[in-house]
Amino acid sequence: VLVDRLWPRGMTKERATLDLWMKDVTPSPLLRKWFGHDPTRFAEFRTRYIAELDANATVDSLRRICAQHPDVTLLYAAKDPHINHALVLRDYLD
Repeated sequence: VLVDRLWPRGMTKERATLDLWMKDVTPSPLLRKWFGHDPTRFAEFRTRYIAELDANATVDSLRRICAQHPDVTLLYAAKDPHINHALVLRDYLD
């Protein structure tokens, strides 16, 4: 499941082997711009993103998908594998 609001640069939809693109479970554009992948803002970003997820009905759809399939891979295009929204989303779903 691709969990980025924007389609990854350089990746064609034909070449991508994914089942679903759920851009509605990603951080809002305002939050994404505020964060700017600044590691010093990650703790606050996590708090704000979780608040957005709490208010996001689309998360229920993703939870149902996770319940129906034993393995669900969250795909993202962030460069830092340790500081990104997909990690927050993964922890939120667990």
